[in-house]
Amino acid sequence: MTFIWGGTFAIAKIGMQDVTPILLIVVRFVVASLVMLLFTWKKIFPIPLSTLFKGSILGIFLFLGFVSQNIGLTITTASKSAFITGMMVVFVPLLQFVIERRAPKLGNIVGVLVVSVGLWFLTSPDGSSFNGGDALTLVCAVLFAVYIVYLDVVSKETTMMQLLFMQFACMALFSVVALGFFEVPRLTVTPQSVAVLAYLTFLATMLTTYVQTRFQKDTTPTRAVVIFSIEPVIAGVVAYFLLGERMGEMGVLGGAMIIAGVLVSELSDNIPLLNRSLDGSPP
Repeated sequence: MTFIWGGTFAIAKIGMQDVTPILLIVVRFVVASLVMLLFTWKKIFPIPLSTLFKGSILGIFLFLGFVSQNIGLTITTASKSAFITGMMVVFVPLLQFVIERRAPKLGNIVGVLVVSVGLWFLTSPDGSSFNGGDALTLVCAVLFAVYIVYLDVVSKETTMMQLLFMQFACMALFSVVALGFFEVPRLTVTPQSVAVLAYLTFLATMLTTYVQTRFQKDTTPTRAVVIFSIEPVIAGVVAYFLLGERMGEMGVLGGAMIIAGVLVSELSDNIPLLNRSLDGSPP
């Protein structure tokens, strides 16, 4: 999932030369909803009322996150967008404590701190000021952090296929409504725009959302988000080749720190000092 998502920053930025930000979301999720409905409708219906409610909440967080990220990406660079989106690494442990009352382990916190410093080194270009696109992307990071924690709660209470469809359907519905109120849609059909929409719809939307909804319950939100933090490393590399954005020596150092932070978090269960919950409960 993280490798696929890492490519979306540069690819979406290229795609928005031919398609407006909200329309891009409309195409991604309307197609994803229809394809899923066509092939798996017997596993989806009937949908319990509780799943409709919980899936709608997830859809709201996803929709607002995608809109703020896409619009922000038209203003800021792909590498900066990746860095700021990665700040959800900082927000998830805090939100997990607030929402689930589950204190993270020391190893998770150490990993998050190392990853956060690495993210800063990776994609903070010298002399680049904080702009409106950066602010929108920061809002996106908070929304995605809430989404990850809430998904951890509801994925254990509902069937995977129904919850997945609800997320796609809500994203499609919300984006169509928003398109009518907030955007003058523009789509230029070219080989480039078709390739971008196919990548974003089938790989970065359908495949990744299925994998996240199916398997995130087998890990913890903090671990999941630390793994996701590799995304800016991939985004920086893709942005270099597709857009000519450069990471430089500090970017390479940041990438190394991110990998180190992921390893600390992932291996913390086997390290007695780091396998301690911050609330004092036993491992």
